[in-house]
Amino acid sequence: MSTHAQADFAVIGGGLCGRLVAWRLAGAGRRVALYERGDAAGSQAAAWVAAAMLAPLAEAASAELLITRLGAASLDTWPSVLAELPEPVFFQRNGTLVVWHHADRTEAPLFERRVRSNAPADLLEGGFVALAGAQLGATEPALAGRFTQGWLLPHEGQLDNRQVLSALAAGLAERGVETHWNTPVADHALPPARVTIDCRGLGAKAVLPTLRGIRGEVARVHAPGIGLTRPVRLLHPRYPLYIAPKQDDLYVIGATEVEGEDMSPVSVRSALELLSAAFSVHPGFGEARILELNSQCRPTLPDHRPALVWDGAQTLRVNGLYRHGYMIVPEVADEAARFAAALLEGRIGDADAFAGWRRDARWSELFQLARLDPQNCAQVPA
Repeated sequence: MSTHAQADFAVIGGGLCGRLVAWRLAGAGRRVALYERGDAAGSQAAAWVAAAMLAPLAEAASAELLITRLGAASLDTWPSVLAELPEPVFFQRNGTLVVWHHADRTEAPLFERRVRSNAPADLLEGGFVALAGAQLGATEPALAGRFTQGWLLPHEGQLDNRQVLSALAAGLAERGVETHWNTPVADHALPPARVTIDCRGLGAKAVLPTLRGIRGEVARVHAPGIGLTRPVRLLHPRYPLYIAPKQDDLYVIGATEVEGEDMSPVSVRSALELLSAAFSVHPGFGEARILELNSQCRPTLPDHRPALVWDGAQTLRVNGLYRHGYMIVPEVADEAARFAAALLEGRIGDADAFAGWRRDARWSELFQLARLDPQNCAQVPA
């Protein structure tokens, strides 16, 4: 894109969602500029510290129906997205295995009840398979004899989060997006563009004051010889654990979720709980090598839903993906790109047009019209 031409779209925030929105718009032939305060690798983004599990049914234990529907639709979309990117990305759709130790067996019916109440019926159909004894060992040989019962959620998937960020950066270059890495943007000095799309996550707190951070902590370990073939979730009353196997015997292990925007390193307590729980799933993790212990805060709105907030003029804010970023981002980004294109083309210019768009949108629940908070002059969802 020529740097002398005003961009059709300025995307502020080049984490996972910002990259995908910019890539989508550029693929439609638009002039797009992207501004990101961090590097091209995405190492400052919440998406850098993630297991990237695409598990709408497993997440239904704690997420509402909208999130599971977004996740199911996005899981079907991911393969076509990855096929268009110029770099390979590890993607697996081998299901999720849910297990529990005998001492925590009362967690199992609670988990099942929550999943069945929050998941769409079509997702449950054939997607929640009870396993016992030898069935579990046959399904996941690495865990043979270690658990007596479990569930296989066969339709779920996962990908490599850092490979996705890298492939999207390459895709932006391929599609001619003008990228500005290591370039923070202030709210009073937005870059010139006909339409602005704000995807800054917690960086948008000044204009979305109800945003808050939910801290997550993960370990990345190298553990040859274990051989898990799919993500495993361990039910536990205090720290439900997930173990996501990636390529080359790399595992991403996570469990903790803490209120508060604390970006400090992982605590000793959290590390001990995380790694002890992994060891309880398979003792081979006792010989694993810790590559990283990472923490990050996910941007979260009060209702834990993602939101597409229009300011009534030429700015759309995309935020609040919480812990479900990779799981739901294809659908959220597509909806944002469609709305932004309608703004550019003048098809949405007032509250009535916005109401009509929201009424007809596939994911109407995502759309909100901002109102101005007179106390701090910030925009808040109406």
